[in-house]
Amino acid sequence: MTTTDDYATYIASLPRVLAGAAVLYRDAGGRVLLVEPNYREGWVLPGGTIESDQGESPRTAARRESAEEIGLDLPLGRLLVVDWVLGPGRPPVVAYLYDGGVLDEAQLASVTLQEEELDSWRLVDPSELTAYLPESLGLRTQEAYRIAQSGEGTAELENGRRPAAP
Repeated sequence: MTTTDDYATYIASLPRVLAGAAVLYRDAGGRVLLVEPNYREGWVLPGGTIESDQGESPRTAARRESAEEIGLDLPLGRLLVVDWVLGPGRPPVVAYLYDGGVLDEAQLASVTLQEEELDSWRLVDPSELTAYLPESLGLRTQEAYRIAQSGEGTAELENGRRPAAP
């Protein structure tokens, strides 16, 4: 076996980690844009899986998914949070959440849902995020909102919470 074959075998043996990217959009009143998928219960942020096998970066994936899902193809702001999410019965997920900024009335009026995946969208007050978004996604989104409003730096999270200091 060649060194290339050995390396390919080694890479194939490594644990699998999924990666996703989403966008935090807000309106002038500070409400957060959420979408309702038709393939599962509950609400989510615009976003989805990073197509790393296509060489896609997290930022590019977030923008692509936003354009596909809600018809907004806008430059993204800074990375707000990176979250390491562990869940029972599935591989770990690295979730990137970018600042989409404040949408004006014209941008909100131009939201067009990808009907194959989404049933509806709505603007939700930040105090209600965990009622709409399950588990770590709700916590992650609350932290991202706080960071976007405060101007603080990017947060590292584990299951939606800041890890304990060493």
